[in-house]
Amino acid sequence: MTGLLGALLPAVPLVAGLAGLLLPPAPPQPNAGAQGGDRARRAAVALGVTGAAGALALAVALLLTVDEATETSTTWVDVGGLAVTLGVRLDGAAALVAVAVTTVALAVQVYSIGYLRRGPHDDIDVDHRYPPYAAQISLFTGAMLLVVVAGDLLMLLVGWEVMGLCSYLLIAHDRRLPGAPAAAMKAFLVTRVGDVGFLLGIALLGVSTGSFRIADVLAHDHSGVTLTAAGLLLLAGVAGKSAQFPLHTWLPDAMAGPTPISALIHAATMVAAGVYAVARLYPLFTAAPVTLTVLGVLGAITLLLGALAATAQDDIKRVLAWSTVSQLGYMTGALAVGSPSAALFHLLTHAAFKALLFLAAGAVIHAVGTTLMSEMGGLRRSMPVTFWCTVVGLGALAGVPPLAGFWSKDSVLTVAEAAALDGTGPVPSWVGWLVWLAGLAGVAITAWYAGRLLLRTFFGAPRLPLVRPHDPPALLRWPVLLLAVPAALLGLAGFVGVFADRLRFPTVPVAGSEDGLVHVGPEVLLPLALLLVGAGLVTLGWRRDPAADPAVALGALRPVFARAFRLDDVQHTLVVRPVRALARAARTGDEVVVDGAVEGSGRAASGLGAGLAALHRAALPRAAAGVLAGALLIGLAAAVIGVAR
Repeated sequence: MTGLLGALLPAVPLVAGLAGLLLPPAPPQPNAGAQGGDRARRAAVALGVTGAAGALALAVALLLTVDEATETSTTWVDVGGLAVTLGVRLDGAAALVAVAVTTVALAVQVYSIGYLRRGPHDDIDVDHRYPPYAAQISLFTGAMLLVVVAGDLLMLLVGWEVMGLCSYLLIAHDRRLPGAPAAAMKAFLVTRVGDVGFLLGIALLGVSTGSFRIADVLAHDHSGVTLTAAGLLLLAGVAGKSAQFPLHTWLPDAMAGPTPISALIHAATMVAAGVYAVARLYPLFTAAPVTLTVLGVLGAITLLLGALAATAQDDIKRVLAWSTVSQLGYMTGALAVGSPSAALFHLLTHAAFKALLFLAAGAVIHAVGTTLMSEMGGLRRSMPVTFWCTVVGLGALAGVPPLAGFWSKDSVLTVAEAAALDGTGPVPSWVGWLVWLAGLAGVAITAWYAGRLLLRTFFGAPRLPLVRPHDPPALLRWPVLLLAVPAALLGLAGFVGVFADRLRFPTVPVAGSEDGLVHVGPEVLLPLALLLVGAGLVTLGWRRDPAADPAVALGALRPVFARAFRLDDVQHTLVVRPVRALARAARTGDEVVVDGAVEGSGRAASGLGAGLAALHRAALPRAAAGVLAGALLIGLAAAVIGVAR
């Protein structure tokens, strides 16, 4: 029964998504076949919501029934000694992640019904492509769930790649926005760079084991070189999907997609997949500590990079996007210092409060018609429900006790501190120091930019006086309200032993730093002090001049942070330009050399044929002269050959 539930978990949204793709998109104009468009939209809503709700019910059933690791598999194909299996691998951690994914997916499906609806002042139907949109969300959800429950690396890879395709389609959904297709292509190509390494890492492990079944791969005695090479290749894919330096540049640009899709990508699917994949294969990484050292360095850089970039953004969605990059650094840092349970704990709380923040930001954007905080302000009284939900989300993001983010972030900092001071974990102590100090700095910076977002959006004088904002309608309001509950309370689950035990993979040895998931002691005082410093600085700056942006305090660093240290430009210079130059050279070589040889041969043959045709049509005297000349040449050739003999 457990295996059946695990198999149905990704199958339900995948079937709903495939069925939704068969629906015709509604006509783009409101008066062109509106009745048929309404029917297609209602069918798309029913399929999307039913698929997500069914998956959530299955995930909850799994959470209640899975007590220990369970695996079911059957051999699908065996070629050349390499076995590919179909099956699921379930445990408490998989069930918890599945519940988080399906909860956010259901909230996004319901929220999108109201968010992508034609308003009274829209001259075109903004949701005329709603049926494929809802279907692609279902496929996205099913692909992530396939990654969660997959018992075979190739099955995991299938879900991994389907997510990449769905992200491309959903980011580019609103084709009227000039930046949406470019952002979708950038996300697709940057993550593909990492996916090449991920594919090669899976292939290396499969060839070494003789099977792609995860249990077989974990149990096999790999050589140190194989483990190190495979681990580094897998980390390339993780860096792409989970937006780790240097493959992080696609995530902020992906904000060109609809806001509900931003919530889905940042909270439950793409970015969570890389962290979960490392946790699932964690014994392989602990056996090759070099890979975890690399992961720790990348995680610390990503943490600080995302936090500093978030301080200078004016677009509310880009602030949240860069905060996701930073929070992912906490998760990968926890993995590096030896605590996959702390990483997954923060992954779960982050899914709750980041989905809440994006959907609340969508409500604000829906009300004021802009994403720029410089054009917002004074929304606290006109949008009280959205304001308080945003307070909960930003408090959890910054780590305000007793909200969820405080407990999960503290668990990461505690294990990093133990790795730094006590040398626990699989990496050298300097990696622990790097992750711990970066995490502490991130606490203060996060409190600063979270406070700036709150003050610039909801306090002060309204900067668009002609706009009459109000809290969103029920379809947008209820998902936000319901997500506020786990964003506030989920961290307290860390005190429950059953919850903590479920976050530990049976195949992962429990390190000394994992004695407890939640820690209450003197070690929490330093993060709290840094939290107060960050929040206090931004509040003081705002009180001096409520009309000014607190980011002016950054001075000359502001444009540097706003451009994220110009790493996009570096990437463009070092990668994009050389690749384009190589492509131009290849095109020129193809057109001049290859096509030139082919077309030149054709022209030469045509010219020779034309000459022979002209001779054939010549008058009798000229033809006779030609025959005599040919006979003479043949005779001379025969004479020369005879003399040579």
